[in-house]
Amino acid sequence: MTYIHRHLEDKLLKLSKNFKIVLLKGARQVGKSTLMEKVFKNLKSITFDPVQDLFEARKDPDRFLDNFPAPLILDEIQYVPELIPAIKRRVDKSPQKGQYIITGSQNISIIRNISESLAGRVGILELEGMTAYEIADQGERHWLEAYLKSPNSLQNKVSSTLKLNKTLYQTVWQGSFPATLDFEEEFIPDYFKSYMQTYIERDVRMFADISDLSLFSRFVSLIAAYSAQEINKSQLGRDLGLSPKQASKWLDILIYGYQWREVIAYSNNLTKRVSKKTKGYFMDTGLLCYLQRISSAEALAAHPLWGALFETFCINMIFRLAQSLKIAPSFYHWRSNGGAEIDLLLEIDAKFYPIEIKAKSNLTKHDARGILAFRESYPKANIEKGLILYTGEEAYGLNDEVLALPWKALIASV
Repeated sequence: MTYIHRHLEDKLLKLSKNFKIVLLKGARQVGKSTLMEKVFKNLKSITFDPVQDLFEARKDPDRFLDNFPAPLILDEIQYVPELIPAIKRRVDKSPQKGQYIITGSQNISIIRNISESLAGRVGILELEGMTAYEIADQGERHWLEAYLKSPNSLQNKVSSTLKLNKTLYQTVWQGSFPATLDFEEEFIPDYFKSYMQTYIERDVRMFADISDLSLFSRFVSLIAAYSAQEINKSQLGRDLGLSPKQASKWLDILIYGYQWREVIAYSNNLTKRVSKKTKGYFMDTGLLCYLQRISSAEALAAHPLWGALFETFCINMIFRLAQSLKIAPSFYHWRSNGGAEIDLLLEIDAKFYPIEIKAKSNLTKHDARGILAFRESYPKANIEKGLILYTGEEAYGLNDEVLALPWKALIASV
């Protein structure tokens, strides 16, 4: 398989020149090992195993580090937590940057140790699935950075749209895991079946105290159906006979395992931000389609979940594009008491950037009502021109305050 350039390559390299340790975290199979070995091609790489104690790293971590001196790539560090204190002792003795480049697939097992033991020594990045821009080798020409820099001139910077070798339905149904790119469509469900078995039976069994893995698997399928919806945690899991506390705990496991993300509600009252409902999104639309038993890309055309799937696809894309920025904005969703809503609200430098997502190729002025309602609700806020991401091909002003933008817009320059 030909290597696909990722958005985080430059940022990953820069972190290694400024921190003694770099951690690249993320779900299994998103390409962490491949990215590390591409960016740091001259470094030795060791991949750890959950069963075998490779080179007795767990038994004697200091001897292991003596035999494999820095700089070094340590892949899947969550299987050898004993190394963390030993690494800390090593890096504290040397001012050298980029001593250890490490990866991990489970937030639960590694972030606690790293945050406590390696604070100030480690630069952390999260790698997610691929964006369509990466797949098409147009990673640097996406629209997000240009939008945040100059919303009013974005329309003039749009040069074209991505030319993909798959339809939008195929892109969403296939998902964002690198391994699926070379799969024939008939075998993609088999990939996701294997992925879920490995995630449940290996990762969850190892890092979470769950006695009924079959019930947890059903919970994952249930939560997938809630993607792009507000989550009522007091009712979550009721259909499976789970208590709200247990369902909330299991949802946290999905978050820690990089399978689910949450977007909090915006309010200019900080206390209310915490109390309002979050929106949730499954992290990969291909896996979501598998869990919802959507048998083919063509089936999405008339599927009742198509709108939620397209929103999930776009939200995940925006989060991934934002990771390569110098500093990512804060992310919110917004809903008024009257029902007006904004799918994603970005905040940076005390400015707000409202984004709506519509799974349609022809927009009307009515589609901008959420953005206009937000402006009316917060007349004193510094609100930039809003966007409506849609499935069409042209960028145009829907009105003075809202730009219709193809989700796959390419720009001439940032």
